[in-house]
Amino acid sequence: MGTVTVRKIDDDVIRDLRISAARRGVSMEQEARDRLRSPQTQDHGSEPVESAGNKPPWRLKASMEELLALGRKLPHGEFDQKDESDRLYDYLEQHDGHSMTMSDKQILLIICGGIAAYKSLDLIRRLRERGASVRCVMTKAAQEFVTPLSVGALTAGHVFTDLFDRQDEHDVGHIRLSREADLIVVAPATADLMAKLAGGHANDLASAVLMATDKKVLMAPAMNPSMWSHPATRRNRAQLEKDGILFVGPNTGEMAESGEAGTGRMAEPLEIAAAVELLLDTRPKPLAGRRIIVTSGPTHEPIDPVRYIANRSSGKQGHAIAAALARLGADVRLVSGPVAIPDPAGVRTIHVERAEEMRDAVEQLMPADAAIFVAAVADWRAEGAADQKIKKVAGDGPPVLRMVENPDILATVGHHRKRPWLVVGFAAETQDVLKNAEAKLAKKGADFIVANDVSGSVMGGDRNRVTIVSKSGVQEWPEMGKDEVAARLAGLIAERLKTTAV
Repeated sequence: MGTVTVRKIDDDVIRDLRISAARRGVSMEQEARDRLRSPQTQDHGSEPVESAGNKPPWRLKASMEELLALGRKLPHGEFDQKDESDRLYDYLEQHDGHSMTMSDKQILLIICGGIAAYKSLDLIRRLRERGASVRCVMTKAAQEFVTPLSVGALTAGHVFTDLFDRQDEHDVGHIRLSREADLIVVAPATADLMAKLAGGHANDLASAVLMATDKKVLMAPAMNPSMWSHPATRRNRAQLEKDGILFVGPNTGEMAESGEAGTGRMAEPLEIAAAVELLLDTRPKPLAGRRIIVTSGPTHEPIDPVRYIANRSSGKQGHAIAAALARLGADVRLVSGPVAIPDPAGVRTIHVERAEEMRDAVEQLMPADAAIFVAAVADWRAEGAADQKIKKVAGDGPPVLRMVENPDILATVGHHRKRPWLVVGFAAETQDVLKNAEAKLAKKGADFIVANDVSGSVMGGDRNRVTIVSKSGVQEWPEMGKDEVAARLAGLIAERLKTTAV
């Protein structure tokens, strides 16, 4: 794969790349690569147009449903029904996709040592332009990548670097830092700092602040994919989530190291800023006080240590639903099968691989107000997974795999003694979609079924067309982006839960 470096890009182009990348949940580098691969038509959401005046040469392209959904979130008076798309595009270009949503909020940003530390400079800017005040703590390793001078220039304040600084610690400064912030953000969060906090160590300023705080902590991990997938890191993350630490990312893509790719890229600054906005949003929310379980992604049923039974589910729709419910104030617990997308911000995520693990995780999370079963759970598994790789033997033919049925998680919960007040199932079908969904509704004990035809490119794609099937009737929704499906479904769930006491 060749490498191309482009310099002196116009600010308008950079801004538009940043907005478009944030909307798609990808890095700016990936957004640029996708545009270069297909310069004429952009299925993912952008198209080239002629520059005019100070308009950027690239503009976002979205469905009218997505634009109107965005418009409903904008301040009153910013747009009207005439030329909605142009007005919304202009709003995005004028405001860079944000508004002063963090006025009077104090963020403590802890920067750890890693190549992704350079992104923390942009993150400071993104937080401040939303109205937040930002203080920074830098580890010794972080100062090898970015300087306190650069960080201080962007925060317009003192940068804290030493636990034993005579001036900063005369009034036990690390305690003051940990308590005065509204939220602590660790970006990048290295494997080392995660291990320290999981083990309760406090031998430098960053770890001492994190141990002393009584505020929420949001971590944006960044490390090599092998480090992220290491059993020690997985254990530490699980412990930190159990302790109440929240995560955004990491993302999947190319690493700074040549030839390295996988999951471990730090979330983009705009993604982190969006997660911070969500956590600090104190406006009344319709699902506040509600606990909702969501399942997402596929399951992997092992045949031997190398092979497994799976399906094409990407987890995009389930993760989008979890994020949409969290934005409405719900305490969302996401049980995710193996996926290549980051955990949604503001959501507690439990990672599993097999159907039995997913069932057990869901049962442990009950009772709940609602359960949304989006995961594409394998119907069957091998009766006994081999301990060693099954070898091909010439002349013996293929091995015989004895299959057993996996647990039906939707039916289990739908008829459970701790059944949530609202149970929603998904039906991914390739034929007789409505007929199969109605049968599933009657059999599984669900309140309604979200049915979709997956014979095309729905699995792994960014768009979906669903039909809501309930005892009261059938409602067909038009094709739209999966984020918009998620937003509409979250609204429907909130409406259903209105009639029950919190």
